[in-house]
Amino acid sequence: MAADQKGAVNTRAWIVFLDESGVSLLPQIRRTYSPRGRTPLLRHRLNWKRASMAGALGYHSTDPDRGARLCFHLKPGSYDTAGLIEGLEQMKVFYRGERVVLVWDGLSAHWSRAMRAWVAEQDWLTLERLPAYAPELNPVELLWSSLKKRELANLAGDHLADVADATEQGIHRINTNPQLPRSLLAHTGLTIHPPHPPNLRNDQ
Repeated sequence: MAADQKGAVNTRAWIVFLDESGVSLLPQIRRTYSPRGRTPLLRHRLNWKRASMAGALGYHSTDPDRGARLCFHLKPGSYDTAGLIEGLEQMKVFYRGERVVLVWDGLSAHWSRAMRAWVAEQDWLTLERLPAYAPELNPVELLWSSLKKRELANLAGDHLADVADATEQGIHRINTNPQLPRSLLAHTGLTIHPPHPPNLRNDQ
């Protein structure tokens, strides 16, 4: 949770998990159906052009009725600090100034000097780090798995635009299912909302 200048916990914020993944024109090989005795073949150009995608799943810390929010960013090549800051600038617009606690892993670009300097100027944003070697705690990892098993499975595109189009279709599928983003979080074993509110008492 985010803390204000007095050290009190700010519970009215979006808890946002962010992760990046790479895609290329080389197909994601997955099992599929075919007539008996006719092994399906994938024909592609052995093109190694790559793109990177960043996904951010947000859950409100106090109001589950507001639903989950999914942000998505796609760019050619790989992410560096500048590319991530560009994505975070778009996230700021998406959340319209609401407070965000961003949870991500220990990737060097996430904690670079330039990133920390930029975040220090953002009164809407607080960073939290996932434990090392714990991708299973990030629901966005499951989002990538869903995309690569469906929309990107066995896709042999000629251009990165083909991969981008298929990825956006998958993001739309996930975003229009109000239960799916919640199920991704539940699969990690993490919870945002305690089952019962804590007991409050006034010390005499």
